[in-house]
Amino acid sequence: MQQGSFKPYTLRYDTKGVIDRINELSQQFRKSGDPVIFIQHDGTKENCFLPGTEDWSILPELIRGPEDIFVSKTANDSFYKTDLQTILKSRGVRELIFTGCATDFCVDATIKSAITEDYFITVVADGHTTADRPMIPAKQVIAYFNWLWSEMTPTLRTVKVDDCNAILRNNY
Repeated sequence: MQQGSFKPYTLRYDTKGVIDRINELSQQFRKSGDPVIFIQHDGTKENCFLPGTEDWSILPELIRGPEDIFVSKTANDSFYKTDLQTILKSRGVRELIFTGCATDFCVDATIKSAITEDYFITVVADGHTTADRPMIPAKQVIAYFNWLWSEMTPTLRTVKVDDCNAILRNNY
């Protein structure tokens, strides 16, 4: 959810709705004492999303708290050569709730990596976004990945896909 991915804001599907739902969930997590983690892509090797630039920055509409954690990554997978796993283990986190940008890239790669680490995973079905692709509109990409994650062969745990309101009702 970095500024560089949303130029113009109409580039991504349901940008405002996704931002609003992420804010609602993250505010509830903070109230419950659960960590909120922002992942930022360092695209230095692609000459984009350079740390410290506007494109690197988290969208200004996303609410941040003083206890929030920020992790820098250099690949689609947020676990790849980052300290994310160490952060989660040190806090005793076993359940991950996913939102974000680039459904078909960063979100998917990170979910698949988390599966192999045996986390309880919930994907916010209406809390991730992407852009139209040459052969398929963003809305269909999102629907496809929501279905794919819900149907994956489980490791120790399955992936649950639910909308924001259901997650707030059932978990918090």
